[in-house]
Amino acid sequence: MNIRKRTVKLCSMLSCAALIAAMALVSTGCEKNTGNEAVTSAVVSEAKAEITQVGEGEKSFFLTVADASGSETEFQIHTDNATVGGALLENGLISGDEGEFGLYVKTVNGITADYDADQTYWAFYINGEYASSGVDMTDITEGESYALKVEK
Repeated sequence: MNIRKRTVKLCSMLSCAALIAAMALVSTGCEKNTGNEAVTSAVVSEAKAEITQVGEGEKSFFLTVADASGSETEFQIHTDNATVGGALLENGLISGDEGEFGLYVKTVNGITADYDADQTYWAFYINGEYASSGVDMTDITEGESYALKVEK
């Protein structure tokens, strides 16, 4: 039954992505195209619709990973873990060092931010706001979106 749910969710997301791309193409066809803006808009909409599915479990949440150049990767994480950090650790998306204030995230999705080398670090956001708790101390809450971004 779990595989069927995942298949239905995946088909729904792909259908939504196709509808978004079709709407973007239809709406740009109604305007005078003076350049490549319409084509770029459709490509960006389609690219944002790609969400990588990771893990298994009853809970799920969305995570955006933004590297130093601002390039974003979207994930939908599935887990039975209670915390965002626990889910990301169990799926191999983050690593770091344990300290007196919790997990200091150094690597996300294979990208390392090293404050000692270039003064960059991974900032944790909840619903677009800078988080007041660490990723390993944040309980997964349905409907909230999370992000990890390289910042200087």
